[in-house]
Amino acid sequence: MNTSFYIAKRYLFAKKSTNAINLISGISMVGVMVGSAALIIILSVFNGLETVVLGMFDTITPQIQITPAKGKTFDPTTPFFNGLRKNKDVYAFSEVLQENALLKYNDKQAVGMVKGVSDDYLKNQKLDSTIKEGRFVLHNKSGDNAVIGSGLQTYLAVNTLDPFTELELYSPKKSISVNSINPANDFNTKSIRVSGVFEVQQEFDSGIIVPLEFARQLLDEPRNVSSLEIDLNPGVDIDKFKAQLIEHLGNGFSVKNRAEQNSSLHHIFNSEKSMVYIILTFILIIAIFNVVGSLTMLVIDKVKDIAILSSLGAGKKLIKQIFLLEGMMITMSGCVLGLVIGLVFYYLQHNFGLIKMGEGTLLNSYPIGLKWKDFILVFITVGIFSFLASALSANLSVKKINQINQTL
Repeated sequence: MNTSFYIAKRYLFAKKSTNAINLISGISMVGVMVGSAALIIILSVFNGLETVVLGMFDTITPQIQITPAKGKTFDPTTPFFNGLRKNKDVYAFSEVLQENALLKYNDKQAVGMVKGVSDDYLKNQKLDSTIKEGRFVLHNKSGDNAVIGSGLQTYLAVNTLDPFTELELYSPKKSISVNSINPANDFNTKSIRVSGVFEVQQEFDSGIIVPLEFARQLLDEPRNVSSLEIDLNPGVDIDKFKAQLIEHLGNGFSVKNRAEQNSSLHHIFNSEKSMVYIILTFILIIAIFNVVGSLTMLVIDKVKDIAILSSLGAGKKLIKQIFLLEGMMITMSGCVLGLVIGLVFYYLQHNFGLIKMGEGTLLNSYPIGLKWKDFILVFITVGIFSFLASALSANLSVKKINQINQTL
């Protein structure tokens, strides 16, 4: 066994002549333990919230979205896109045509995003989970139907149970007659019954989803689409599939995965998580540097031992390593205990929901998610600052050696 490690271990568990040294060492270890546990728990809660929020977006966001790099629309009937429809890796290939339009229901009106989708869009089995009222149906025996966002539904006071009142949509014609006497002739007008209300997030809840052919007639766009939304079969590598699309499509199109489609949301979560990590790390550093006081008192207490070791031929490096390892043992044992507490808390919260959320929320308890890279991050963070604090105190032992040598 390494000599410096053996002596440091004996010092850690041996009874000190001054009880204050044991007390300060215990406080240092407990401080690091609490700080490490708090850091890993907070990071895990952020992971859980991120998973829940992004999961809500995943219900209505495709795995891959293709949009034109310039302009608003493009032709989806090229040989490459026709071949992509039949690709064995593709589960759903949805054509999307969307544009703002004026919506009117009874005496109320508002501007909203009209999103026309092809039949493959309904293959998404998670769509029903977004329904707040009614059903997610775009076609039935009576004809075309629309599903409206909760924001628009509230503003327009749309009643999905009213079979007689339809939602009216207005969109400017592409060819407007300057000499038209009646301005209404310059607009395409369509009516549709609302079958359901969906709720995801404010950005999406101010829109309306309609059948693609209905949108083509309203927006006066018989061929082109705004985007293609693709969902892949289970087991298909999304990043690899995306790279192949970029290689074939070149610079004329933008190909995005789910994270890139919701880049602002990912950025917000990462920024908030980073800020919390920095703040809690500063608190953890304060707890770690308590070990300086503990080791300083230990060095003073072990002056005689240092003198004996020095007289036996122990060099400054060996004595410095003893107290360096002593400090590292105190802080890293606290870190390991803190990580274990964090792991236990994750298990209890995940399985039993110990900490509940307020009434009226979507979740009964706070979500929590485990990422091993967070444990590694906390361990490395504690290790770095533990080394710095321990090295600072270990330098004091070297000064004591010099004082002893001068005395002798």
